[in-house]
Amino acid sequence: MPYQIENRPPDLRERMYFPEIIRGIGAVTKHFLRNLFFTRDKNPDILERRRGEFGWADNVTLQYPEERAPYPPGYRGLHRLVPREDGRARCVACYMCATACPAQCIYIEAGEYADDPIEKYPVKFVIDELRCIVCGFCVEACPKDAIRMDSGEHTPPSYERGAQIWDEKRLLRGPPVSYQYDPWLRRGSPSIPAEKLEEMRARARPFSTVATDEYAQTPGFSVRALAQEAKDRAERAK
Repeated sequence: MPYQIENRPPDLRERMYFPEIIRGIGAVTKHFLRNLFFTRDKNPDILERRRGEFGWADNVTLQYPEERAPYPPGYRGLHRLVPREDGRARCVACYMCATACPAQCIYIEAGEYADDPIEKYPVKFVIDELRCIVCGFCVEACPKDAIRMDSGEHTPPSYERGAQIWDEKRLLRGPPVSYQYDPWLRRGSPSIPAEKLEEMRARARPFSTVATDEYAQTPGFSVRALAQEAKDRAERAK
């Protein structure tokens, strides 16, 4: 809900500025002295910091990039396309992620395997990380567990906008994932050698009855878990 801003001209006290400047200095001094000598700010990030010696402020910021705070387990990092055991992307170019994306930052061009008349694959899969709002809808919408945000990385800085356009070659990374009901394992695929196909079938795991990304074969992020935590907090707050 947007903030209601009172659009009025400044009164005499605000036009003088000095009372507001003094009030701001007072607020900063109050927080500084309280954190230095008394109970520190209740902010968890501040409470977790180690107290220094007497006379040294404990509210130093993290000395980034030499010091880096660990990301929480639910952190939504950079996207990655999940590979199959044969190195190809699990993506079948169904456009579900691009359709669910509210920022319209995903672009896909579908292609067909020459030896498989059913399965498709992304000839081009591009994500504009500058437009992405990191909502995770693409991960939830994917029916093949082909895109995840479990990289634990944030978007690296760049001087050019083009560097933030991640294509399928940059996105395809991470450990492979196989499920027993993957169509290329059930039907077989002429493009996969028989020995490799049997190896992929042996490594495949059954899909969970509660098919969530917690069942993923690598640690990942879960929109469902975060939503449930938010729901529980709301219930406890009542």
